[in-house]
Amino acid sequence: MKPERGVTLLEMIVAATILAIAVVGLMAGLAGTTRNAARLQDYDRAAQLGRTRMNDLIMDRRLPRNTLVSGEFDPVQAGGLEAGWKARLTQFETPPHAAAGDIGLDRVELEVWWRTGTGKTVRTYTLEAYRPHVLTADDAAAAGGK
Repeated sequence: MKPERGVTLLEMIVAATILAIAVVGLMAGLAGTTRNAARLQDYDRAAQLGRTRMNDLIMDRRLPRNTLVSGEFDPVQAGGLEAGWKARLTQFETPPHAAAGDIGLDRVELEVWWRTGTGKTVRTYTLEAYRPHVLTADDAAAAGGK
């Protein structure tokens, strides 16, 4: 007569323990992944809002120089994210011996901020862009030109 082969109680306990450890590790990994996905979703939304705002600022010829302008994004447009922006336009470069009518280069700096899911932490990132502009007589005089 052959002895019957089967699974002992000890083998079952060891297998269940290994499975439990694997499941706990998997659940912890999934929780971390979910948190990261939510954080990246907020960042992606803020980045898209920033790109849109930067396009508007580059096209706005009435934007004052050397003055901080700021605002908040519409919560509907921001997908419920509390977010805003601060921008400054500065003269970046003028040609040597600048005269009225010459082309200079302006720098637009945009800082986008948003509150994280808990609302306690504020995150920011900065965008820069450059745009040409026609120098006025005041611009040329300030640059030391004619």
